[in-house]
Amino acid sequence: MPGEGQGMQGARHLCRFDVRAGRACGDCERAWWRAARLLYEGMILLRVPFAFLVFGLVGLLGSSSRIRAAEVAGGEFKVVANLAYKSGAGLSEYEQQRCKLDLVLPVGRTNFATLVWFHGGGLTGGSKSEGFAKQLARAFGVAVAAANYRLSPQATYPAYVEDAAAAVAWVHGNIGAHGGDTNLVFVGGHSAGAYLTSMVGLDVRLLAKHGLGAGTLAGLIPVSGQTMTHFTVRTERGLGKNNLTADEAAPIYYVRAETPPMLMIMGDNDWPARAEENQYFVAAMKVAGNQRVTYRQFADRTHGTIGSKLVEAGDPAGDVIRAFLDECRKGRVGGGK
Repeated sequence: MPGEGQGMQGARHLCRFDVRAGRACGDCERAWWRAARLLYEGMILLRVPFAFLVFGLVGLLGSSSRIRAAEVAGGEFKVVANLAYKSGAGLSEYEQQRCKLDLVLPVGRTNFATLVWFHGGGLTGGSKSEGFAKQLARAFGVAVAAANYRLSPQATYPAYVEDAAAAVAWVHGNIGAHGGDTNLVFVGGHSAGAYLTSMVGLDVRLLAKHGLGAGTLAGLIPVSGQTMTHFTVRTERGLGKNNLTADEAAPIYYVRAETPPMLMIMGDNDWPARAEENQYFVAAMKVAGNQRVTYRQFADRTHGTIGSKLVEAGDPAGDVIRAFLDECRKGRVGGGK
């Protein structure tokens, strides 16, 4: 075994960089020259063009740097992650952990629309995804606020609904500081997130707690959500998962003539009775005199793919959402009360 000062000397050497001279110590310079000579001689023997290898390494390193920059900046968007949308001494540890959102903001733009997006997961699982939020922002040309919320059974109704309302209120109160238009705040989500979307937009008490009216919202985009009392809420109350109820925890409970514009998206191969549940909601809205609800169902889409494919180029549901956003931008068409 070599001792210090013998075979391991080079590995243990700490370079004393000469700041005034702007160069490394003599030992390091000689080591670098020896390594460079060996590398050059090796390439000659292997007939590898030196310039080709050098430029290849430079290109690889440059590409790696660009990839890292894109990941940090999100391309034409930037990400501000894990912003707490609830504060105060009375918050539980779990509440502090879950009540956060990511902002995906367009770079170099102002007066942009913002989509608050709630993930799915049956109110018992799931989490905000920075990657999917970026895809939503690029697909629809808006800022996106992807929010987490408390989950059952650690929390029960109305905790997650109140969290969703708090997230929307936070975005409305803060997006202006990031360049967004507070008159163009949309709310959307998939599955359980769609249920939260409808509840926040229809139960006026939720936003009223934050000093906001339902007309605050530019539009609602529930994708494959429940309009009856959510099955997780029914489970929490000791009811059967399939025992349909429509009480204060159901979006359909708040049917009325004046609401924010709603675009309800469904797949043709969704879970049993999910499409019919949404269709009944739309029918009830029309009976109430509401002309702001649009229902669209798309072929070859399951409960999962109706949400995941929204961000893909040419997706028909995504195209309809873009048209809806554009229509609502134009003077806040059909702003609810």
